[in-house]
Amino acid sequence: MAIIDVENLGKVYPVAAKEPGIKGTLSHLVNRSYRMVEAVRQVSFSIEPGEIVGFLGPNGAGKTTTLKMLTGLIHPSKGNVNVAGHVPFQRHPRFLKTITLVMGQKQQLIWDLPTLDSLRINAAIYGISDAELQERVGELAEMLSIGQKLTQPVRKLSLGERMKAELMAALVHRPTVLFLDEPTLGLDVNAQVSVREFLKEYNRRYQATVLLTSHYMADITALCERVMLIYQGSLIYDGGLDHLLNQFAPYREVKVELADFVSAEDLAAYGELESLDGCVARFIVKREELTRAIANLLSNFEILDMTVTDPPVEEVIGRVFHAGAV
Repeated sequence: MAIIDVENLGKVYPVAAKEPGIKGTLSHLVNRSYRMVEAVRQVSFSIEPGEIVGFLGPNGAGKTTTLKMLTGLIHPSKGNVNVAGHVPFQRHPRFLKTITLVMGQKQQLIWDLPTLDSLRINAAIYGISDAELQERVGELAEMLSIGQKLTQPVRKLSLGERMKAELMAALVHRPTVLFLDEPTLGLDVNAQVSVREFLKEYNRRYQATVLLTSHYMADITALCERVMLIYQGSLIYDGGLDHLLNQFAPYREVKVELADFVSAEDLAAYGELESLDGCVARFIVKREELTRAIANLLSNFEILDMTVTDPPVEEVIGRVFHAGAV
């Protein structure tokens, strides 16, 4: 049975329409007009318990609006939503103890206080005893490797340490449904890897369901087998990440290191030459032509090294959004 079930979800916002200049301002004060903006339109999907699903889309596509409706922060204009057996916008206490929302560009920790003080406040809100809080903080601190930083004021923490502390505050009540909106935003590579490993372990340990948005494709490839793509408010793909890459990456990247220098003209017949740096050439070759192109290269040149890889995931996803459909 699905733990998240969404059917024909939609959200329409009234946006004030105002002409520029003083005349437009005065007219806007006297006779205000609005235009309706459809931020999310007829989105339907379901997520099973324990799944980690990537939710991708360009800026303004409707990702955050959808997450806010799933967590009950805003009321949908149309459609039905059920999360863990609850209607989110009713904000039932049992529902709130089941979910959490982490937004990489927002913070809930109190800036001038140690993280532990914010955790105690959250524990009081959720009715967690001191003994239980100590146990959970110890467990989360060990998983995140941040134990020694919990007594420092939040403002003294690095960005990566702050994100780990934010995760602790969001998970201290041990939710089983996690809505994560850009949780690695602005973090360095090491901090991103640390957060990903933590989320994997939390998912494994508590069978938590995770809906994750991120502009870092490394987050998606490391955590998600399934992805959903939203474009201009509409869901345009829901399926396996591998299937999406196979469908929208009809070519391979071939990189060869030649024993001797060869001109670009001599290499033009072996694929789309992307770059030639000394004796290292990089080609883009269609899948159906890959075997023939490699055989020809090996027959006609002395090759010191050769690698065949898929194109970057970012490039493939970008093609989908550029097309606006799957």
